[in-house]
Amino acid sequence: MIRDITLGQYFPGESWIHRLDPRIKIVGTLAYIVALFIVGDFWGFLIAVAALFGVIGISRVPLKFILKGLKPIFIIILFTFVLNLFMIPGKVIWSFWILTITEEGLYTAFFMAARLILLLLGSSLLTLTTRPIRLTDGIESLLSPLRKVGVPAHELAMMMTIALRFIPTLLEETDKIMKAQQARGADFESGNILRRAKSLIPILVPLFISAFRIAQELAMAMEARCYRGGRHRTRMNAMKLEKRDFAAGLLLVAFVAAIIAERILL
Repeated sequence: MIRDITLGQYFPGESWIHRLDPRIKIVGTLAYIVALFIVGDFWGFLIAVAALFGVIGISRVPLKFILKGLKPIFIIILFTFVLNLFMIPGKVIWSFWILTITEEGLYTAFFMAARLILLLLGSSLLTLTTRPIRLTDGIESLLSPLRKVGVPAHELAMMMTIALRFIPTLLEETDKIMKAQQARGADFESGNILRRAKSLIPILVPLFISAFRIAQELAMAMEARCYRGGRHRTRMNAMKLEKRDFAAGLLLVAFVAAIIAERILL
């Protein structure tokens, strides 16, 4: 289960999506997330699903690898679906004891689960097709206008990228700790959900120690290389928008326009 989390990982490739400017991909991801909360019917979600799977196909990232990232949050998706299914009042279509399913609840549960799934897949695609250093440069460039009001754009971009970059590292450390404790007789599989959650508590202490150790090593490595933040820093390869980036921007505008038109007209 730990190894199934794909958020923060990078999948090497030379596709058209991989070679896009990171700023375009970041803006596109944010626009896609906003669009998911704008749509509210079948046709809107159909447009969102078609756009997402079109991008996945162009990126050449295996669909099986991307869908693998849904396994760790399956319980959350299922819980959200059930909660909306039984808790929203409306026209009753099935009832038993204290459980009641309404048309409004079924409608909301389905689309809320779809939003969560598409949200995770779209967010994962950003990190899967963008190198961490390129992601840092893109976030810093987008935040750079805020420097005029005192916002440390480079530091914020560096912190967000480091957080994403070390998700796979911490997951790998967690997997190692669990395997080490299982070799010493620990049981993480048997029992109900509460017992399984309680059995994970002994993992937290060595995981925190490992996280602090990794953070200290990273800080020492940055200090040894005379890192001084974003002030007076330059890039060897400056970011520059190319024809493919403008084409991607036009496709993004077309997608947003289609979502808004569908929302207004249908």
